[in-house]
Amino acid sequence: MTEPTRADVCAVACADLFAGAGEILASPMGTMPLIGARLARRSFAPDLLLSDGQALLLADAPPLGGTAPAEGGLPYRKVFDVVAAGTRHVVMGANQLDRFGNQNISHIGPHEQPARAMFGPRGAPGNTINHRTSYWVPRHSRRVFVDAVDFVSGVGTDRAAKVGAPFHDLHRVVTNLGVLGFGGPDRSLRLLTVHPGVTVDEVVAATSFPVVGDEVGTTRRPTEEELRLLDRIDPDRFRDKEVPA
Repeated sequence: MTEPTRADVCAVACADLFAGAGEILASPMGTMPLIGARLARRSFAPDLLLSDGQALLLADAPPLGGTAPAEGGLPYRKVFDVVAAGTRHVVMGANQLDRFGNQNISHIGPHEQPARAMFGPRGAPGNTINHRTSYWVPRHSRRVFVDAVDFVSGVGTDRAAKVGAPFHDLHRVVTNLGVLGFGGPDRSLRLLTVHPGVTVDEVVAATSFPVVGDEVGTTRRPTEEELRLLDRIDPDRFRDKEVPA
């Protein structure tokens, strides 16, 4: 079997976010989540709905930069109906995440005079409060996994519990080091698997809060068929730019 790269493992981990999803809209934001969603559609999640990000639902999972026939329309205004109905799984990025999955993509530093301005919260509050949400972090570090975020964009499990949010559904966090879930005390983050070649100690050193539970496994390697599909979906290996070998 061809030895997969770390980027290959991360792509499959992002694809596995959609395992058992059924006929829902996948909204992967960023290169690796996009590769993962298209891999899932071409392999174990054929009912997954993919859009072109503008107005169409795609009939296939094209290579990055390629096109595919449309199988339906999805104007931007209709996406809000999907969000409200909860039939969507978004994979967002995060500049900061705390132990309860509160996400910051707005700014670093105090709100009145931030040291760095970023996207702003955009659709993160509505995403996290209405449907399944996962995160992709290409550089697992203490700068990202912090004790407290500077601004809450995406709602974490602690805040959702306080206000009573029945559709709040934080699922997984995939990073370049491993996969985390929300199975810790009070639905806090816990390390589920480390990628092949990564140690638990590396993850601990790169995280600002306790993250190790009772048992940590190893992220699965892609199959030969998945490697073949990855090379069709991402022939220029943009995934290696996300997670260098």
